[in-house]
Amino acid sequence: MKTETAPTLTEIREARERLAGITRETPVYSSETFSRIAGRDVWLKAENLQRTGAFKARGAVNRIATLSEAERGGGVVAASAGNHGQAVAWAAREAGVRARIYVPQDAPMAKVEACRTYGSEAIMGGERFEEALAAARDDVQETGATFIHPFEDPVVIAGQGTIGLELAEQVADAKTIVIPVGGGGLAAGIAIALRELRPGIRLIGVQAGLSGFTIADGIFVKHPGELTMSILDDALDEMVDVDDEAISEAIVLLLERAKLVVEGAGAVGVAALLAGKVGGSGPIAIVLSGGNIDPTMLISVMRHGLTLGGRYLVLRTRVADRPGELVKLLGLIAQERGNVVSVEHHREGMDVPVAETEVELTLITRDQEHCSLLLDAMRSWGYEVERLR
Repeated sequence: MKTETAPTLTEIREARERLAGITRETPVYSSETFSRIAGRDVWLKAENLQRTGAFKARGAVNRIATLSEAERGGGVVAASAGNHGQAVAWAAREAGVRARIYVPQDAPMAKVEACRTYGSEAIMGGERFEEALAAARDDVQETGATFIHPFEDPVVIAGQGTIGLELAEQVADAKTIVIPVGGGGLAAGIAIALRELRPGIRLIGVQAGLSGFTIADGIFVKHPGELTMSILDDALDEMVDVDDEAISEAIVLLLERAKLVVEGAGAVGVAALLAGKVGGSGPIAIVLSGGNIDPTMLISVMRHGLTLGGRYLVLRTRVADRPGELVKLLGLIAQERGNVVSVEHHREGMDVPVAETEVELTLITRDQEHCSLLLDAMRSWGYEVERLR
């Protein structure tokens, strides 16, 4: 490694001993669906089932466990888009230590409320993570509390690295490991462990939000840290990026096929797989880093993802403005096994003939092929039809 402050495999093993009985050794699930898509065996490391719903609990517990008595008395401060804050709040409560968490103004409320539920003070600290981080550092300067960085801390990295120890045991045959990368602490810890335990394994990091806002808010930082990047530059074989379309599809498939609720940041590895960005050969293990998705975001993502997958069809057509014409159209759609869930009439303010009315329909469909069959059938019946989504 280029950096002298990176944690060692020994320190990661020591972290595992501290975490025993506090955090969970999360399961690994095989996936027939994703294996079929990839053409190779795929395993899912379910860190979404970790304490507080994400891998961050590991690093937080390890860091707080190593505080001196004086540091414990002064309390801890953290900055977080959500998961790190929850983890520090929970770990601090379990250890009997006071905590203050600075969060960006637009952090998901489910994560902010969780910090408060765990007994910590949650303080809004600017629009972006970097501003919350600056506010947290100001707090530390004023109060003397101990700052717990979400990724630029070798003790935190060592805690996250315990996932690497588990992967080496749980999926010993894996040839590729796919890891989300935001600040880089998760990937750095896993990479340190696996580079020593499985030196020939292929490690792929996945980023999101490189061009702006992303639904993967948990890894939406401007860039990884200096410490973590000094580790990842040496340890990762490849870094890829994914967009929100692929992430949305991944969240939907994980929920529908694997029965796992995963947030955007946790789904980026599967998104990379779906986008054909996971190279190499042989079995793949993908780290699902967290499951703390805001319910309103989940609803939006599910609707969008189902639409992309051809499970929803929204179309616009016209019918004669006289009794029975709409019922006739709906009957024909029913014959093609389209399930109508919404009907909207548009008359006023529309550029349509006086004897016609515009109709917007939302249908539940089987897949994209079914959507195409329905649209073709409607045209064959004499309807002008425009697909909206």
